Amino acid sequence: MTTMEKKLHNFLQSGLIEKYVMGSTTANENLEVEHYISSYPEVEEEYIKLQDNLEIISKANAVEAPKFILDTILEEIKDKPVITLSTTKQKTPWYSIAASIAAFIFAGSALLLFVHNKALVRENQTVVDEIFDLRSDIKKNNDKLDEVMRQFMKLNNPETEKYVLRGNERAKDLKTVAYINSVDKTSMIDIVELPQLPEDQNYQIWAELQDRMVNLGILNPSSKKLQSIPYLEDALGLSITIEKKGTLSNMATAENEVAEISLKNN
Repeated sequence: MTTMEKKLHNFLQSGLIEKYVMGSTTANENLEVEHYISSYPEVEEEYIKLQDNLEIISKANAVEAPKFILDTILEEIKDKPVITLSTTKQKTPWYSIAASIAAFIFAGSALLLFVHNKALVRENQTVVDEIFDLRSDIKKNNDKLDEVMRQFMKLNNPETEKYVLRGNERAKDLKTVAYINSVDKTSMIDIVELPQLPEDQNYQIWAELQDRMVNLGILNPSSKKLQSIPYLEDALGLSITIEKKGTLSNMATAENEVAEISLKNN
């Protein structure tokens, strides 16, 4: 191995390109990665592959924005007291007027303080609730990010084999991608497109063994997540069938099959 080949190999094994795709590299690391991408076709090919894998996982783990419920905030001013002033021709002593004004000022100040304190208490409680919701959302998002990273690493694992299942004449638009790792003993399937079925039917995925077919479960057309499916050590192939809803059959028939793929021998 030449010095340049060794340098290129060390770079690909360093994990810098994965960090670059995830946006966690420093400015200097960005310059280094971009230099390798522009200089070496092997690095550019790996970069494109990582971008494709990240796009699959991003689609599968789209995060919904949190819903905060902010109800009535200014309820306290709906019941303000109304003061009616009436005029009379009778003269009122000045000290009575002064006492009345003082009483009104005191009552008004007390009311304003009461309303203000009540609004502060409600506002503080709202802030506390939102902080609690925010912490909960941050934890959920961190958990989802960890799951995205795990899935990303699985898809990018050199031991992970990729299999594309395309539909036959009964389901021309069907397309799914299976990711199988015989070292980690894991299997995942990405639903790219599943044509709509009648209400009483569904899609089921099967593993072909030497002497029988094993039902691996139902594929949900509305799901945009990478679905885990059982890993079978001796599976020779995968197939998708259309079956009657409400039953998980133990036998797959040729007339129900809409897609199939042979697996590499492990």
